[in-house]
Amino acid sequence: MFTGIIQDLGRIAAIETLEEGQRLTLASPLAADDLEMGESISVSGACMTVVAWTDDTFSVDVSAESLRRTTLGGLEVGSPVNLERSMKLSDRIGGHLVSGHVDGTGTVAAIRPEGESSVYTFEMAPELLARTIEKGSIAIDGISLTCFNCSDAGLDVALIPHTMKITTLGSKKPGDPVNIESDLLGKYVERLLAAHIDK
Repeated sequence: MFTGIIQDLGRIAAIETLEEGQRLTLASPLAADDLEMGESISVSGACMTVVAWTDDTFSVDVSAESLRRTTLGGLEVGSPVNLERSMKLSDRIGGHLVSGHVDGTGTVAAIRPEGESSVYTFEMAPELLARTIEKGSIAIDGISLTCFNCSDAGLDVALIPHTMKITTLGSKKPGDPVNIESDLLGKYVERLLAAHIDK
């Protein structure tokens, strides 16, 4: 479980093709911060398992399913990624509860300045948009964000300069893909209601 508060902007150091997936090696100071074998870490919003590490890199294996459902398959050596270690029960939840289980991908539709901040418009599948509410939470590339102007066509989020500086969204352009995780509580409510409505 994560909170959507990014701890480091890492870089892809190497990509190895596996029989059914990929092994990504990431360069990040987090590698020297008491990482453990089998530890969960969010890579641009996708929960991955640490399988190896050095003083300045760590590796994760990405399954074929994760490559299908996320943007990780489109990464290249040098690509930036948002990194967050899994939360401890004693941690503050600065964002919202994020599982690291990506529901699908969306696209940056537009970016416009608004004072010191920027408003990003995202397009995504109707089933993902159906789980959004005005001023609700959404994880985009693993970043906990508040959405507004939610419609059947897309939604907006406002990014302060700090967020643009320390995450991948600061370098995104219209047309770029992003990972989307809908609000965890909304998904459970949707599932429970569907069971009763279908009867």
